[in-house]
Amino acid sequence: MTKLVAIINVIAWAGFWSFGYIALTSPDLTDRQLVGAAILAFAGLAMGILAYLKLVRASEASGYAKGSNQLDAAARNRAQEEWGR
Repeated sequence: MTKLVAIINVIAWAGFWSFGYIALTSPDLTDRQLVGAAILAFAGLAMGILAYLKLVRASEASGYAKGSNQLDAAARNRAQEEWGR
């Protein structure tokens, strides 16, 4: 499953960069083509970010990557109470 997500990630980022480049640099696009390229670039950006975050979670869960050092609720509340002092 993570290989599929990685492939989706690569395709999404490639779509973002290619359609974003087309939308920004092509001087002879009609308004409709420009909006279409911008929408496809945004879709690539959104899918790329979501796929990347899913890959990060999968790598932390599998032990391949070191997990983030997030505090549990009690430690976070204790730190918030001490912050203003």
